Amino acid sequence: MRPSTRIVRTHLRRTSALLSAALLGACSMAPKYVQPDSPVPQTWPDGEAYRDTVSAEPRPLTYAEVFEDPALQELIAQALENNRNLRVAAANIAAARAQVKVTRANQFPALATTASATHQETGGGFGLNGWSYALRGGVSNFELDLFGRLKNATAAQVNTALSTEAAARTVQLGLVADIAQGWATYAADRELLRIAEDTARIAGESVRLTQARLEGGIAARSELRQAQQVLETARSDLAAQKTALAQDVNALRLLVGADFDESTLPSSITRVNAALAEVPASADTTILLSRPDVLEAEYSLRAANANIGVARAQLFPTISLSALTGFAAQSLSGLFDEASRSTSYGGNGEWSIFNAGGRSANVGVAKAQRDAALATYEGAIQTAFRETADALADQGTIAERLDAATNFTEVSADNARLVEATYRQGMASSLENLDAQRSLYAARQAEVGMRLARAVNRITLYRVLGGEWVSQPRPDEAAN
Repeated sequence: MRPSTRIVRTHLRRTSALLSAALLGACSMAPKYVQPDSPVPQTWPDGEAYRDTVSAEPRPLTYAEVFEDPALQELIAQALENNRNLRVAAANIAAARAQVKVTRANQFPALATTASATHQETGGGFGLNGWSYALRGGVSNFELDLFGRLKNATAAQVNTALSTEAAARTVQLGLVADIAQGWATYAADRELLRIAEDTARIAGESVRLTQARLEGGIAARSELRQAQQVLETARSDLAAQKTALAQDVNALRLLVGADFDESTLPSSITRVNAALAEVPASADTTILLSRPDVLEAEYSLRAANANIGVARAQLFPTISLSALTGFAAQSLSGLFDEASRSTSYGGNGEWSIFNAGGRSANVGVAKAQRDAALATYEGAIQTAFRETADALADQGTIAERLDAATNFTEVSADNARLVEATYRQGMASSLENLDAQRSLYAARQAEVGMRLARAVNRITLYRVLGGEWVSQPRPDEAAN
């Protein structure tokens, strides 16, 4: 190694060591972060609606464990690859992580070098003609982070980035749940379409029979009109269900972000319910603290807390250092000679003595923003509690409601068969027959609606309990 090269590196190392050592003296003006108390009860509500709704040893479930249908799993996997909202969320994460690096870079000295070669010619023979060379390097205006302004700015940006990542997990959780719900809705609409088809067929037969009875003089025209009303209602519902199915496919295609094989969609809501696992809920409501949206609010609170330290540090003086080493010579061969070297060190201090209270007001702004972030965090927990408690209350009674709806359909179907048989024998009026058909139609629709509600309830529990992300360490746990 040439002596000149050693000289350059030696001075650069000394400069970096001096400035890096100054970093060790930084203190933080941010208040110590204290985890807020949860603003909701430690246990879920109890009562008749909450029977058998909690598990003593719950565990976070992946979507594949909750949604057991392989075709649905494949559709979800396709959506996780192609959904545009997820791509936006991923881009936001990348930008937030890059911004952390930008902010953190201000904590460290930036080394820069400049080189120049100048040729000068003057008249009069004064001996100034020829080339001159210069090489300079060092650090200029590096701020000593004595009061932690830069450190807290970095901490705030890190927590902002983590909040962005939690927001992306919320988007993904919602996407999975929305696809599962769209899947169940399509299945229910398929069943409603079949019910409308059956009802239209039966109503058509009733119209023909009533028409024949009218022509035979044993039925009134009003009876025919009532039978036609049932038929036209069924025909209208049939057309509406065809529209609903097409719209269900369109909604799923948007969620998936690409085309998919429609033949894999479920044919009945009963099949969907059979492929939905139960979602256990802990008896302790602290599970809500690990929901992605609650974590997003908590990271935002931590960032706001760090920003108080940034604002407080601006009340104190700022000290900047400069350290430059350079070489200048009339020839390249003599550029790195000891006699060509020049070194300078310096510092600069600045303290705003009066600015009409602007910097103090910045501290007040930061504190108010922290208070708002705290309220947002507590509100997120309360919303999570309400959503989960509602879903648990729904789960506690839905089996009983579904059983009642199923029994009502069976009773209505048997009644419709009996009334129709007696009507054909002339022992019951057409009005009685039409009422029995209407009751059966409504009962079958209600049962499908209840089966859909059962599926939606399990999907909702997966969503409100945070999915598999509840197994990830919380910020305070990760720091230990």
